Amino acid sequence: MIPKIETASAQEIKTFQEIELAKTLQYVFENSAYYKRLFARENIDISSIKTIEDLAKIPVTTKAELQEFNDDFLCVPTTDIIDYATTSGTLGDPVTFGLTDKDLDRLAYNEAISFDCAGIKRGDIVQLMTTIDRRFMAGLAYFLGLRKMKVGVIRVGAGIPELQWDSIKKYKPTYLITVPSFLLKLIEYAEAHDIDYKNSGIKGAVCIGEALRDQDFSDSTLSRKIAEKWDIKLYSTYASTEMATAFTECEHAIGGHHHPELIIVETLDDNNQPVAQGEPGELVITNLGVEGMPLIRFKTGDIVQLHREPCACGRNTLRVGPVLGRKQQMIKYKGTTLYPPAMTDVLNDFPNIELHMIEISTNDLGTDEIVIKLAVKQESEQFLREIKDHFRAKLRVTPKIEFTTKEALSAIVFNPMSRKPVTFFDYRK
Repeated sequence: MIPKIETASAQEIKTFQEIELAKTLQYVFENSAYYKRLFARENIDISSIKTIEDLAKIPVTTKAELQEFNDDFLCVPTTDIIDYATTSGTLGDPVTFGLTDKDLDRLAYNEAISFDCAGIKRGDIVQLMTTIDRRFMAGLAYFLGLRKMKVGVIRVGAGIPELQWDSIKKYKPTYLITVPSFLLKLIEYAEAHDIDYKNSGIKGAVCIGEALRDQDFSDSTLSRKIAEKWDIKLYSTYASTEMATAFTECEHAIGGHHHPELIIVETLDDNNQPVAQGEPGELVITNLGVEGMPLIRFKTGDIVQLHREPCACGRNTLRVGPVLGRKQQMIKYKGTTLYPPAMTDVLNDFPNIELHMIEISTNDLGTDEIVIKLAVKQESEQFLREIKDHFRAKLRVTPKIEFTTKEALSAIVFNPMSRKPVTFFDYRK
C-alpha cells in the first residue's frame, strides 16, 4: 500500500515536510548538544526556518564532525537506546548511532514501504543474503521491515552459494536481498551442480551496494549479465546508516522513490549551494522522525541526480538516480573526471575478468594515479590491449592495468568486516 503522502501533489508534500521540519528543529534544539551549540554559534533562530529553502541558513554537517563530536549528536539518555549501529568514519574510528524503540519502529516502517515499492507482498518469502550482525543497520532494517509486512524471512547471511541453494530448495523463497554480483556466483554454482535455477521460484531480487542502472536508467553491464542468464526482476535500493531511510525502485526502474515522511533531501555543489534542477550534486539529508540521533543537512558524500517527474506507479515523490560516485572518490586523471563505478562498469563487459580492484594514489607530480589489478581466467597481451581499447572508447583514458591471482585479490576484496565486496582503495595524500 502506498502511503497517502507519497501520492499527494508536490506542493502538498512540501507543505507537509515543512511542518515536520519545524518539529525536528525544535527537537534537536532542545536535545542535541551539537546542534544547540551550532545554532548559538551561528546565531540561528530556528523559528525563522519555515520552508525547505530556509534550511540554507543552517551550515551543513559533515561526516568528520559527526565522528569528532559523535556523542554530542545523541538526543536521548543511553538507557533509551535499544540498538547500537556503526558506520565507517573519515578519521579511522567508526561512528556510532544509537537507535531507540521508536527508531526501530521507524526503520521497520521505512523498509516495509520500500519493499512494497519493489513488489514484495504478504505471502512472499524472502531470503536475506546480507549480514544482520556486526553492528550493521541494513540487515536488521530488512528483517524488521519484512516482519512488519508479515513476510517470511530466511536469514542465511552473506556468501556460501551451497548454503544459499540448500535454503532456496528447502524453503522456496520468492525474493532475494543481495549484492547483485553475488547472483552471478549463485548462477555459476547452480550451473556447475546441475541446479535448475531458472525454475527455482525466484521472482525477483532487491539489490544493494552495486549499480543496476546507468544514469539514463538503462541496465548496467552487471544487470545485463544477470538478465542474460536468469529472468528475474532486479530492484535497486539505496540507503545509509546516517539516512536511516531507503530509496527503492518500483517496477518502472527509474530511480529510488523518496519517502517524504521520513527524510528531506537536497543536492548541493562544492560550495554547498543548490545545483540546478536536473544536474548532479552531493546528496544532503535531514532526518524526520528520528529520536536517537537525528541529523540536519548531513552531507552523504554521494553524487546523485534527483528526478521529479511523476512516476507511472502513482507516487508523486522525487526519485534518486543511480549514485554517480562518492565525492571523495572523484578522480582527476589526464584531464578527465572519473568515478570508480564508471570503471567497474567497463570491466564488467569482460567475462574473462573474475575479480578486480582499483587503487588510486598520488604520483611524483602530485596528480592522481590509477592502477587496476585484475584476476582473469586467461591472461594474454591481446586481452590486455582489448581492455585498454575499451577504456579509451568508454572513458577516453586508459589506466595502468596489472594481472594478479584470484586468491590474492579475494583476500583483499572480500573483507570479513565488510558486508559487501570492497574493490576501491584510495591511497592519495
